[in-house]
Amino acid sequence: MKTTWKYLIAGGLAGAANGLFGAGGGLVLVPLLIGWVGMEEKKAFATSVAIILPLSVASYITFCLQGGNVWGDALPYLIGGVIGGLLSAKFFKKIPAVWLHRLFGGLILYGGVKAVLLL
Repeated sequence: MKTTWKYLIAGGLAGAANGLFGAGGGLVLVPLLIGWVGMEEKKAFATSVAIILPLSVASYITFCLQGGNVWGDALPYLIGGVIGGLLSAKFFKKIPAVWLHRLFGGLILYGGVKAVLLL
């Protein structure tokens, strides 16, 4: 039961990040699943990927209900994102967990520096 609450809180924080920032649910979720819930690293990355689609759909529906709709603007990025997602998923099992950590950390660092400097 204790783990269930941890999953719910981690998911809620990921959803809040996704809704507030338009992305970033995985950046919140992966460290929580690994460090707080105690999930194995590769399973945490894969679980995060599975959770992001429903989070994004929920955020988008809420955005549309409030009068926003950017589907036409988003479509080219969606096509590229699907291609990138399929290619990276194909290589996921071949990448050692330590390199996933390094890539993930680099992405967080890049995003943090960019946000702080407002570039």
